[in-house]
Amino acid sequence: MPMAAAPAASASSPVEFLLRRPPPRQRRRPPLAGAFFAPTGLSGAPLLRALASLAADLLGTPRPPSQRRNLDALMRRLALLSALLDSLLLALADDGEAAFSDAANLCFRELYVVLFRADLLVSYVASAGRAWALLRAAHLAASFRDLDAELAVVLDVLPVASLRLSWDAVEHLDLLRARCRRRTPGQYHDPAEAALRDRLLAALRHFELGQPPDPSKLQSLLAQIGISDAASCRGEIEYLEEQILSQEEDTDLPLIGGVVALLRYCLFSLFNPGNTKALRVWPSAGDRQRLLSWSCSDDSSFSVPKEFSCPISLDLMRDPVVVSTGQTYDRPSIIQWIEEGHSTCPNSGQALADNRLVPNRALRSLISQWCGVHGFQFDSPESNEGIIECVAASCSSKAAIEANKATARILVRMLEEGSDSAKPVAAREIRLLAKTGKQNRAFIAELGVIPLLCRLLLSSDWMAQENAVTALLNLSIYEPNKTRIMEQEGCLRLIVSVLKNGWTTEAKENAAATLFSLSVVHDYKKKIMNEPGAVEELASMLIKGTPRGKKDAVMALFNLSTHPESSGRMLESSAVVALIESLRNDTVSEEAAGALALLMKQPSIVHLVGSSETVITSLVGLMRRGTPKGKENAVSALYEICRRGGSSLAQRVARIPGLNTVIQNITLTGTKRAKKKASLIVKMCQRSQMPSGLALGSTLTVVDHSLVGNRTLRRAASFGSGELSNPMSISVPVP
Repeated sequence: MPMAAAPAASASSPVEFLLRRPPPRQRRRPPLAGAFFAPTGLSGAPLLRALASLAADLLGTPRPPSQRRNLDALMRRLALLSALLDSLLLALADDGEAAFSDAANLCFRELYVVLFRADLLVSYVASAGRAWALLRAAHLAASFRDLDAELAVVLDVLPVASLRLSWDAVEHLDLLRARCRRRTPGQYHDPAEAALRDRLLAALRHFELGQPPDPSKLQSLLAQIGISDAASCRGEIEYLEEQILSQEEDTDLPLIGGVVALLRYCLFSLFNPGNTKALRVWPSAGDRQRLLSWSCSDDSSFSVPKEFSCPISLDLMRDPVVVSTGQTYDRPSIIQWIEEGHSTCPNSGQALADNRLVPNRALRSLISQWCGVHGFQFDSPESNEGIIECVAASCSSKAAIEANKATARILVRMLEEGSDSAKPVAAREIRLLAKTGKQNRAFIAELGVIPLLCRLLLSSDWMAQENAVTALLNLSIYEPNKTRIMEQEGCLRLIVSVLKNGWTTEAKENAAATLFSLSVVHDYKKKIMNEPGAVEELASMLIKGTPRGKKDAVMALFNLSTHPESSGRMLESSAVVALIESLRNDTVSEEAAGALALLMKQPSIVHLVGSSETVITSLVGLMRRGTPKGKENAVSALYEICRRGGSSLAQRVARIPGLNTVIQNITLTGTKRAKKKASLIVKMCQRSQMPSGLALGSTLTVVDHSLVGNRTLRRAASFGSGELSNPMSISVPVP
């Protein structure tokens, strides 16, 4: 018998706990996964009443259309079991609720586990998408078979003699045992569901051959599956995508991806998905006041439940995380709070024991369900590389590619000829199609979608604008599409316009990310810098944006800084000042240091950067705690200050406390380039101190390695009270 953890009964009131139905599980959890332990602390009549209540609840559960044959058989077994339990309860009442034997109590506890697993299985089938249930029919049938086997084992070991069962109760028990033991070929196989699954796979094979199925046959197939309108079709798509992201080991990702592509094609070829209300994205509190389309009467009184709002931003949480005090916040908001120097919990005021953020997956699931019920799109973070690989694998099949191509043609027509309400929907679907897969990005752009998306960047509909700029971002990941975007007349100007005046924060962030993507190509860097307002708005986002926006802005500025003619433009646009201020922000400090190192070829920038002792201190701090690449960027920036700023700036660097220890660590553990530049920094600091000697922090020993025969001659120039050995060759006259 599998030992499992059914919900542990409360020590204070176990009966109250067991009389409640087991808590619902997340819908994508495998129905019989995990181990369960039988409840303790209950025996006799209370345990029997808990069993009877659970069986009655199961019998009252509405039966879903999937796995109908197996569900009907399970309900017949549960009806017999419920009658048996009722007979036992009546017998106990007549005997004054006499105690059961230990063996009987053990069997009834194990029976509770079996019923608990049955409840999970029924709930899973009821909440599963219809298409998913068809594709997983064999696995679900195996779960029902296993459940029957477990029930048969419990009934076989039940000590009937000690229970003093009535004659009719014995009959119920014998019949129940016989039904659980019975095994016939195909007992758990539903021919009707198998035939429906075969028709679904046949439709996929049509796409593999490059021939979309006949629309009337597709409509008939979907009707039999239970998909009758755009809402149900989109629900099936979202459920299948959720299963792809769950990364179950035995999931056939190309098959699931093919069905998703087929259903998306059906959504736009057979139904009318032009209802933008079903595709809204909940905007931030600040954005809501700016959205003209949000003033509709049916939405004016709508509000997010308090439990789903971040206590800091008051917005709907997309990535809820728990801090050390147990409070939950949206990840970007609490990260920004911590980066601003706060060390306490915003809600409770308690000191944060550490900066660890634990994902609150349960709350995120509830928020996602709430958004689904109210028709809002919920995009949870998808930064995990494994998730990206799963999504890419699901789009790799020939059927998925061909179905997506057919869908893209429909979407492009919607953008070109559709109504004002249909265009935002089309832009959103193009955004999603372009999110993964090189093939998707290539054929979507080849259909001529870029100029159509550019028109939507000027839209007064916030959703149209946001989806259009995000679609351009996703398309730009494919290298040839960068050329298409940059050569499209007015497209760059419109992207900068969204960066400056976008309706939503996400639209602005994605405009910055698009500039970052385009600036990877050297030939486009100067064109972006010469676009009026581009560099200025990136600098503004670097100072005032969200953590995500700052990251995209600093990466774009870093790319632009690699151009040899960037220094003057960066200086006049205040981008240099923004980069200097960003050195104190751990989220973007490494990229900011790298950009400054590249820009300090111009003397005016060197003196602007080096004149602030805070900047030098920030660079030294980054050298101490940054990643290897971050340390290298900080060393490079400090090297440029010493090299191009003259002896006065080199002396200022030399006086920074603790620099000697940091330099030593870099020379021992840094990258090859960082080691070399750290050695040169020491040289320049020494020269700036001649002839009085070098005061680098508090101590320094410079070692000259000269090999003479088999001996190493070490000549040290020691300053201060301690010593520091640097494995570098430096010729310095000893005072």
